Amino acid sequence: MNRDRGGQPVTARMPADVDAPDKVLYGLTFRQLAIVAVAAVVFYGGWKVLHAVVPAPVLLGAGVVLGGLVFGLAVGRRDGLPMDVWLAYAVRHWRAPRALSTTDTTGKTPDWVQAPASTVTLPAPLTLPADAIDEHGEISLGAVKAAMVAATSVNLALRTADEQAALVDTFGRWLNSLSTPTQIVVSAQPVDLHSAARTLAHAADAMPHPALADAAADHARFLDDLAQRRDPLRRQVLIVTRTTSGERGEHAARRRADQAVRALSGLGVATRALDGRAATAALAAAADPYRPSRPGGLAAPDAAITGPPLWRPPSRRTSS
Repeated sequence: MNRDRGGQPVTARMPADVDAPDKVLYGLTFRQLAIVAVAAVVFYGGWKVLHAVVPAPVLLGAGVVLGGLVFGLAVGRRDGLPMDVWLAYAVRHWRAPRALSTTDTTGKTPDWVQAPASTVTLPAPLTLPADAIDEHGEISLGAVKAAMVAATSVNLALRTADEQAALVDTFGRWLNSLSTPTQIVVSAQPVDLHSAARTLAHAADAMPHPALADAAADHARFLDDLAQRRDPLRRQVLIVTRTTSGERGEHAARRRADQAVRALSGLGVATRALDGRAATAALAAAADPYRPSRPGGLAAPDAAITGPPLWRPPSRRTSS
């Protein structure tokens, strides 16, 4: 960031859409010109074929209607996407199966098994981009790997102008150092205060002093009352770093995550690279943000789940 003679930071307005395609002709991009050109060729071919059997006013009227539709398709936008791309996604979503399952249901039934006559459509196999997550937090995405970094946020409104300029400059240097696709996800997730209140209430019984036990019980009641009156949320910032397909190194994704942690430490935020358990919990929370995470995590598919032994009353001995 440049400064003028008075020492004040000089600001410059930058466009938000820096990846906007270039205008080729008449304010239209190459994609828009291709759509209009294809429509013009189709209309010209239809005119050459039908002008001898269909009156010219009818063809002109149909051409005006179709031209308006094509122009809207070329220059229109919805939900931040070009209209043709949005329609292609809509058709893809309409043709996609509605029910998905992690179990492969496309296998053929053996001949000696009599399949029941049913008109219920079986769910399609659910294919996830991630293949596995190791203990170091590296997520396998086929030929590339990714790692996740959790970070806290910074309140720029409480900083001075010089501090704001320094923070923006530090963040800009980190952005300019990126050489692979990096994703920053900022989300708000609900906080389960009822579980925290129950845990604190149980821990109050083991406090070494009655005053500490009363304070813990009072704070547990406060958390329970707060959860009933409001819907508390917590802000989560996740940074996902990826490697390239030709990048060498067994732990390249973890190395990039550690570099992001060191680079963002100058912003005054708390950052840490997530290990395997924390990355799994973060992905599970992203898939279902309205279900609070359970303590202990999820068991592996081949793990045996055991519980504490049942309590039995001691047997009484009778003296003869």
